[in-house]
Amino acid sequence: MSIAIGHGGFTVDAWDPGYSAALAADALAELGATSAELDLDVELPAADWRPVSPAPDAAPPAVMSIADGVRRIDARVWSHDAGVAPPSPGVAASYAAGIVRCAPGGAAPATLAAVEVRRSLFTASPYASDIKTTAGIYRVETAADDSMEGLSLALQQRLTELEVDLSVRARADDAGEDDLLLVDGPLRGRTHLPRTVGYIKTHHTAYLPGPQAAVVSALGPGQRTPVFLMGTSWRRHAWYVALPIRSAAPWAGVVRCESGADMKPDEAVRLADAVTLALPSLAGVDYKDPRAPQNLVPIGGLEKLLRHRLGDPRLLYRSLRAAADR
Repeated sequence: MSIAIGHGGFTVDAWDPGYSAALAADALAELGATSAELDLDVELPAADWRPVSPAPDAAPPAVMSIADGVRRIDARVWSHDAGVAPPSPGVAASYAAGIVRCAPGGAAPATLAAVEVRRSLFTASPYASDIKTTAGIYRVETAADDSMEGLSLALQQRLTELEVDLSVRARADDAGEDDLLLVDGPLRGRTHLPRTVGYIKTHHTAYLPGPQAAVVSALGPGQRTPVFLMGTSWRRHAWYVALPIRSAAPWAGVVRCESGADMKPDEAVRLADAVTLALPSLAGVDYKDPRAPQNLVPIGGLEKLLRHRLGDPRLLYRSLRAAADR
């Protein structure tokens, strides 16, 4: 949405302001520079970059499995061991992961393939023990340090491990099918999974140089950039895809996709075409989801179900308080 004001104007970003921006302002200001190691010549020479439409013989996957997870801190806690060490901070958290299957472009609705909920006490204390509550047991998980950042990182690592575990099991069930696994977020730690793509909805870092970043801005719905190789602390193939959206905001409706660096270039290109064909039919709609279109309809539905499965936060908090009183 663009509205003219005087001799200038402004654009209202469709992304809900309650969430972090889909495109960070500092990333937009630094589109001419990047610290990542890039090979921009994987599919097309860097000088010939242009918006790419999927090849005429390309097809979306027959089955797309989508993995996602949610997390919530139920309470901040202190672990005590009188006479041995001072109290150590921690967090009691609930987290869940799930898999949904869908047929891109088909009439069949998404179906829930797997879901698992866990509750854990994250702490750096060697003296902590499991917390038994009426709502379940919070199992001790050791964090590297007792800072909030360290505790949050430990929680995220366990959530990622749970997503990987469910994904591996789902992959075993889908053996022999023309399937593709989409994981919500970067592919780091999951590059070993076959025919798997990381799906990144927000852009906090500018990876491409100016000329190639301009190609991202020029993408039309259902188009992508050429595939390129990117290396930061780890290497992967990547490409940007534009989803259908009514907005003139910078990079509106653009997502980044990632696949393993060990793929052959032609394999990565075929995978990029399949993903680009599959995503538009799954794109979120703004009257249902404040993060549309990047938050795909199956992802939004799975997130809602997983948050419900986490349980009532007030009941869990009261159960933790009652356990502490005992």
